[in-house]
Amino acid sequence: MGFIFYLIVGGLIGWLAGVILGKDIPAGILGNIVAGIIGAWLGGVLLSDFGPIIAGIAIIPALIGAIILVFIASFILKALR
Repeated sequence: MGFIFYLIVGGLIGWLAGVILGKDIPAGILGNIVAGIIGAWLGGVLLSDFGPIIAGIAIIPALIGAIILVFIASFILKALR
């Protein structure tokens, strides 16, 4: 059950990062989950773990990492088009 909650929190973080930037993440829900989980990892590496932690994900660094990831992905996809 913890893994499912982890995926849900990752998806919400990925979705929120897309909303903040005004960019649509490719692959819909799966893309949001991937962006949230990789963003959580990236934010943890860059900023350490601080702030509220839900399902093992530090929310503030995860959101910042997901925003960085979505920005870079949208920049790369725009360049490829």
